[in-house]
This record gives sequence, C-alpha cells and structure tokens, in this order.
Amino acid sequence: MVEIDYEKLKFKAGLEIHQQLDSHKLFCECPSVLRKDKPTLVIRRKLHPVAGESGEVDVAALYQSSLNRVYEYQAYDTTCLVELDEEPPHMINQEALKIALQISLLLNCKIIPISQIMRKTVIDGSNTSGFQRTVLIARGGFVETSFGRVGIRYVYLEEDAARIVGENVFRLDRLGIPLVEIVTAPDAKNPIQLKETALKIGEILRSCKVKRGIGTIRQDVNISIMGGNRVEIKGMQDMDIFLKVIENEVLRQKKLLDSGNLVGMETRTAQKDGSTKYTRPLPGAARMYPETDLPLLKISRDFINEVKKSLPKSKTEVRKELSEKGLSSEMIKLLFKQNKLEQFKELLKIVNKPNLVAKMILIYPKEISKHLKIDLDVVEKRLEERFSDVLQKVAEGKISESQIKPALESIVLGKEPEFESVDLGEVEEKIQKLIKEKPGLSEKAYMGLIMKELRGKVSGKEVIEIIRRCL
Repeated sequence: MVEIDYEKLKFKAGLEIHQQLDSHKLFCECPSVLRKDKPTLVIRRKLHPVAGESGEVDVAALYQSSLNRVYEYQAYDTTCLVELDEEPPHMINQEALKIALQISLLLNCKIIPISQIMRKTVIDGSNTSGFQRTVLIARGGFVETSFGRVGIRYVYLEEDAARIVGENVFRLDRLGIPLVEIVTAPDAKNPIQLKETALKIGEILRSCKVKRGIGTIRQDVNISIMGGNRVEIKGMQDMDIFLKVIENEVLRQKKLLDSGNLVGMETRTAQKDGSTKYTRPLPGAARMYPETDLPLLKISRDFINEVKKSLPKSKTEVRKELSEKGLSSEMIKLLFKQNKLEQFKELLKIVNKPNLVAKMILIYPKEISKHLKIDLDVVEKRLEERFSDVLQKVAEGKISESQIKPALESIVLGKEPEFESVDLGEVEEKIQKLIKEKPGLSEKAYMGLIMKELRGKVSGKEVIEIIRRCL
C-alpha cells in the first residue's frame, strides 16, 4: 500500500449527502412508493438547456444536451400531473419541512427564515421538467470528530429525481420524493476523518423520520489536493470501499499533477474495485434560477420552536437509555438493525418489561418461522398488528408470559389464541400438594412436574418463585 502524506498534499475533502425523508412527495400529495408493475402511461421528451440567473448556460447542461437523447417516462396511478410537468407544483410538504428542520438543528445549523425555492437545471433525463426544485433551509452548523470539528455549510430540502430503469427510460414513482441534501465544508484533514464525519451524519439522519434501505441515501465526496481542482465522486455510500476510493483518487490526481497535467473539474463515479470513472463536467452556479410557480418559503419562529420540542434523541442517547433499562447490547443492536425501536417503545407502554417486549418482537418471530416452516416475512406481517393484543392480555392477567409464544403461533396459523386464566393461588396449592406427596426432590424436579401439568399456562419464573417459597 502506498503511503500518502495528506497534510503535505494539502488534502481537502467534503461530503454531499442526499437522504430521502419518510413522507409523501414534496410538491404534491402523491405517496412516496416505488412500483414494480406495468406503468399506466408512457410519454417521451427531449430536454434542452436554458440560461441560469447569471445569464450563462451551465457546462454540465451543455454536455448533456450534446448527447441528443430522447427520454421515456413511465407514470402510474400513484403519480400525478405535477411529476409529468403538466401542472404547477403544490405548496411545500410541511411534514417533510419539519423533518428537514429537525435534521438541521441536530447538525447545529442556523435556520434561514425566508428563502427562495430555486430550479436547478438537470437535463440528464432524470426530471421531466429539465430542472430539480431545491430550497436552502439552514447553514453554518458542524459535527464533532476525533480529529476536530467539520463544518456543515448548507442543508437543502429538495425533490428526488426519477429513477432510471433502462437506457434513457425513467420511472416517475421516485420523482418528487423529499430529500435533504447536507453539504459539509472541506474540513476533513484525511480520509479517516471524512469517513467518521459521514458516519456521524448518518447516525443523526437515522434518528429522524427518514426512509431506510437501498437507494434511499446517496453520498458524494468532493476532493482536491494542492495545485489541483475539485473533483466530485458520486456513489460513495458503500463504506467498505470508502477509504480505498479516496486513496485511489488522491493518487490519480497526484499522478496527473506530477506529469504536468491539469486535474479537471469533473464528476466521477465510484466503482466496486475502488477506482473512479469519468461521468461529466462539474456543474456550476449557472444552472440555478428562481422557481416562478411558488412563493418565498417563510419559516416562522413558532414553527421552529415547535420543531425544537420534538427533536429526536441521538442514537448514542437512546442506546444508553435502553442499556439502563436492562437490555443487552445484542438486543439493542437488533432493535436498530431491524428498525423496530418505535414499535418497542409503543409496546412498552402496555407492559413495562423491556426484555420481554424485545424478545417478543425480535426473537419469537424467527423461532416461530423456523418451527412452523413459514417465511419470516410472512410471520412478521401476520404478527405486526397483533403484538399489542397479546401483551394486553398479559397486562390484564388473562395469559402468562410463557403463553405469549404459543399465542403468537396460533395467530400466524390464522387461529385466535384461547387460553384459560390461571390463579397463582391454585398453582401454589398444587405445588404444596406435590411437595407433600413427593418430599426430597430438587427445585428443578418439582418445576418439571408442575410445568408438565400446567402445559405453559404459567411462566417458569413464577413457578420457581412459588416452589422456593414452599420449600
């Protein structure tokens, strides 16, 4: 591995992170759902570049226009005339704005009270209108890293692009899904600090109401070294190759400069082998111009105060709280990994037993899936709305904790669970009688006999406590 002196090279790097928000579309009421079925409508368009507010045509737009492409767009009954660019945009989605402001505040940013919604020229086919709507909502924040503070320059709220499904073929189901774009300052002193910054911002994003899964977050890196120009690398969300791509890009730029060549201001795409591939010239400010169909975005002090009251806790804070409740690190990890933290919190309101609730939603479905030989996705879907019903019966004393799993199995099989309520006083009488009839046995032996007789109608914990009391 080549040793790189990043300080000597005056390495500069920053991030641009685009994260989908979990809400309906930004400028219409259409749902943010991706479709797999056949489209209900197909249209074709050819896009042309226009001058931005500076009076110039953006170099990236000119490049895309030179390709002379005709684009096909697929529409559905879950898309509308806004996505087709046949109807003006509706007023901005207030839920998406609230989520974006939460993220901004968690990034220590200052909210911009009045802002102009802008059009950003994009004629690569990813938008029917030839532009993307975007609005600056916050600036001047920071995140702390072990190498020092990294500034957050801007936070934008914007609409996502249409998704490409074939050569020059785009689907409008993704177009208009709300995104936050977070732009950091080029403060990272080395690739490790940049990766740490990306992970810190990712943790903040996941604490808010954002979409999860492949394609819901996109991450770009901007890199330059002494004597060179800024190069943007797209597709940097795979953290396994993050450091390798940056190292290879620095070596590529250094090699060009050492041989007397210029490093072009360009956009490149990260490849799986850690290399990068040229995409197009780097866009500039010439592609921006005001949105004429919408008024200025005004964010009131009252709205900001309302957002502050509902700020989510950081992942670190939540982990600490869960640990204090007695949950193991493995259970906590599963809650985050399976995105079941909110469900866990709601169920805990019914029965305040963290380990029991966590086991019920994280472990039992897997065990039931294996036992019944039914796909886990099917099991979880059938149980999703029924966990609260079963826990309510536990809270009311109608079933014991040991009956939870059998009850869930019955639900998966399409049967309503039926259990007799057990009087613990009667259980104690049975145990006393058993001890009298069979004196001298161990706690374990008494427990086995009683549990066999009761067949799961009472928990093992309750039985052993009664046995110890009676011995």
